[in-house]
Amino acid sequence: MSASSAHPGVGARHHRTAIEITALAAGAVFALVGVLGFIPGVTTNYSELSFAGPDSGAMLLGVFQVSILHNIVHLLFGAAGLLMGRTASQSKYYLIGGGALYLLIWLYGLLIDQASSANFIPVNTSDNWLHVVLGVVMLAVGIVLGRGTGPAKAP
Repeated sequence: MSASSAHPGVGARHHRTAIEITALAAGAVFALVGVLGFIPGVTTNYSELSFAGPDSGAMLLGVFQVSILHNIVHLLFGAAGLLMGRTASQSKYYLIGGGALYLLIWLYGLLIDQASSANFIPVNTSDNWLHVVLGVVMLAVGIVLGRGTGPAKAP
């Protein structure tokens, strides 16, 4: 008996599914965005980067308002995608849950006064548009690619 037959998965190569690849790619992009938020030049007005709140004047790519907290959230969300992207079912939960979360953040961004302390993330109009697009795309991809990846159904 070979080592690979005695221990399934040991030495065997896992062929990633489309949903796993998508979740891993999303996680990598979110992690990259989190890192880029800390790089002067990529983030304009870097000297105005604050921990949180609407007073952070730093703008990722000169468009999206960011703060230290915002960048940390991107890093954590990216790490979640990289970890959960290892199985199809976790990838599905990451994409659907993340899509729902982004739609909630979009609604939050629409309902708050962007100049108020309620804008602790912070978000601006460009962020709101990005959040709605991310939410819809992540939900759709999670649903479409996630078909058949849930837990086994009882007979």
